[in-house]
Amino acid sequence: MYLREIIKLNKKIQNHTQYPFNIPTIKTLDTLSLKKNVTFFVGENGSGKSTLLEAIAYQCEFNTAGGSRNNTYEVDSSEARLGDYIRLSWMPKMNKGFFLRAESFYHFASHIDELAEDDPGIYSYYGGKSLHEQSHGESFLSLFKNRFGQSGIYILDEPEAALSPARQLAFLSIIHELQKHAQLIIATHSPILMGYPNADIFNFDEVPIEQIKYEDTNHYQISRRFLENRKVYLRELMD
Repeated sequence: MYLREIIKLNKKIQNHTQYPFNIPTIKTLDTLSLKKNVTFFVGENGSGKSTLLEAIAYQCEFNTAGGSRNNTYEVDSSEARLGDYIRLSWMPKMNKGFFLRAESFYHFASHIDELAEDDPGIYSYYGGKSLHEQSHGESFLSLFKNRFGQSGIYILDEPEAALSPARQLAFLSIIHELQKHAQLIIATHSPILMGYPNADIFNFDEVPIEQIKYEDTNHYQISRRFLENRKVYLRELMD
């Protein structure tokens, strides 16, 4: 592990009623301790999990539009507004890694194509060809398999966005290999991914943020109930 604790600098915040400081989970956050090589942030959209991930990426000096410290390009929606208001506690400090932001992955792929105009060899880190020449799911797996090989911290915002259930299972194997020499912090809605054994799961649907068991997450319970009682659920939804 590298990142041990996330500390919000409450005294630095001048207006706690402004976004993102008024998000309930962010408003009540003081410190969040990380104790596992794999940590999941779970919760509904708007619960603050992506906001905190972006702030961590910002403090790691990764491009908050997606990428590492060496990827310089801009996306309008990638501002990490919480970034200057947290402090990260390291042991030891790590500045290698990657921030995957699923919603701006297209822009990242275009950025790699621009770099490849001067250095075609860069594609060797992404499966040997442009990410745009691969399906969405293939491009994600190419990134995971080829770019995520070294020690570092990997911050992933909804990596399941392009992955079928079968490919999510394949990604579990990648997580398992990576965590042997890296730390992963993953925001996800996928009950498959968050089923990775011995990971810590932080629930952003509770205020303040608290740890939760896999079987107690809404994602697991709703998916299980639907699969076991599909006809009943569909009848209630559609009648």
